[in-house]
Amino acid sequence: MPTQQKETAQPGLAQVQFLTIAEVAKVMRVSKMTVYRLVHSGDLPAVRVGKSFRVTEKAVQDYLENAYYDAG
Repeated sequence: MPTQQKETAQPGLAQVQFLTIAEVAKVMRVSKMTVYRLVHSGDLPAVRVGKSFRVTEKAVQDYLENAYYDAG
């Protein structure tokens, strides 16, 4: 009788959209160095793929929502 393997991937992981550092910088309208600083400080969660980083769209949205500053 063959054994069934459990899937270790999280549900919906296939729908996660990853962005490069350059794409995040473009969306946020900041420099790539600013994005690297956010990643290295832990303020913006990222996944390391080889020598590169990838950031989920949700992480960018969450960061921007939490960083909102009401000047008025």
